[in-house]
Amino acid sequence: MSQLKKGALLSYTTIFLTNIIGLILTPFIIKSLGDAEYGLYALIGAFVGYISVLDFGLNNTIVRFVAKYRAKKDKKGEENFLAITMSIYGVISLTIVALGVVLYFNLDSIFSNSLTFEELDKAKIMFIILIFNLVITLPGGAFTAICTGYEHFVFPRTINIVRYIFRSAMVVGLLMLEGGAIGLVLLDTVMNIVVITLNSVYVFKKLKITFKIHEFQTPLVKEIFSYSIWIFIFALVGQFQWKAGQIVLGTLTNTTSVAIYAIGIMLGTYYGAFSTAISGVFLPTATRMSFAGASGKDFTLVMIKVGRLSLLVLLAILGGFLLYGKQFITLWLGENYLDSWLIALVIMIGYTIPLIQAFANQILEAKGKFAYKAIIYITFITIGTVCGGLLLPKFGIKGMAIGTTSGWLIGILIMNFYYQKVLKLEILSFFKSVAFKIMPSFILVIIFGYFINKIQGHNWFNLVLKIMSFTFVYLIILYFFGTKISEKIIFKRLFSFNLKTKDVKN
Repeated sequence: MSQLKKGALLSYTTIFLTNIIGLILTPFIIKSLGDAEYGLYALIGAFVGYISVLDFGLNNTIVRFVAKYRAKKDKKGEENFLAITMSIYGVISLTIVALGVVLYFNLDSIFSNSLTFEELDKAKIMFIILIFNLVITLPGGAFTAICTGYEHFVFPRTINIVRYIFRSAMVVGLLMLEGGAIGLVLLDTVMNIVVITLNSVYVFKKLKITFKIHEFQTPLVKEIFSYSIWIFIFALVGQFQWKAGQIVLGTLTNTTSVAIYAIGIMLGTYYGAFSTAISGVFLPTATRMSFAGASGKDFTLVMIKVGRLSLLVLLAILGGFLLYGKQFITLWLGENYLDSWLIALVIMIGYTIPLIQAFANQILEAKGKFAYKAIIYITFITIGTVCGGLLLPKFGIKGMAIGTTSGWLIGILIMNFYYQKVLKLEILSFFKSVAFKIMPSFILVIIFGYFINKIQGHNWFNLVLKIMSFTFVYLIILYFFGTKISEKIIFKRLFSFNLKTKDVKN
């Protein structure tokens, strides 16, 4: 089995573990910490998240440049590039320390209206630990990026699976010993150090990577930043997209509101992870196609294949959450968190189109054309966040989700015109091909799902019965009526565990 297929398979294993264990652990964590401390944990994590974008998109840059140097078989150029990049990371780490010091002494004024004195004390301790975490994990992420550039997905993703299982067990033990939110942050820091160490050993010993400055090339530094700066801005957009609402709520309301909103965000990101597991392994592919001079039509064909596979997975989750999400939230966390269902649903619906078009992001990165998307997204998501803040007094935390997502959807609409005009992607053909057979079949599934929801009962057994019935109906209808021949073959491979069959074109 190729590294690409193994990588995608391991990504899905990671996602299932993350989602399932996360869903099991979250009620335990909230119960152990309490709504307020869990909200504080989410708030400080979101706050520090903004500082994490100071990697300036270098990890993505490493993937692209390493893939480029490999394509050119330029080992010396690769060594020089990686050494310069790690030097840049050293400067970034020092900058983060300096910024962390400044922010630490201003936390009182930033959160004085929303946090108690006890919460502020805990917030400061968590902030210090998380800043240290960033200082080591940002340059440490370069080793994972190198593996991706070499299309070695198996080792780092296997390590992540082991890490997550071990961390989950440690979280339970830690909270049973009343370790609290500070203990969770410390645990994550230790786990990150271990993972970085293992990945670095793999890169140096297995891949035989060397960091060596043969000559300091100012044009190369400019080229690195001309590419990475827009990924940095787009990462900043991502922080606005997922974290801005929590920061606004944390400064205007209280930590309990942050906790409810954070759960909705968490479920929305779980949803997105199922798609990015497919698209995330295609950046080296897009880079090779770009250097080979692939046409817009060539890119569109790959984008359609990736988009259809993503949509088949996403609609199963979206349909189930739409029909049975309220019952799930009530049983999972209680009626106090019912608003999390609507927040997550709004995010999932808004997230679907960019997720099925995720390969377009890989094309933008491969071609170094991230600037326009970064500007569009940061503009309209900022506007959306402001609108969410204005909707907050009247609609509560639901208004924040609606405002942020609306701004994001406008940005997506504009980007599709850009894909058509600049990347020469055949957008209308993309949507027609992706929706072909799938959407009519999905509507039929939702009708069946509506009647399944009539099954009497409100306990876990009733919910599991509904989800299993819905999943069975979804698989049967989509397999026979919603998929192409090539996609049926993929499903047969998965269920027969025969992943060595050659690709079949439809």
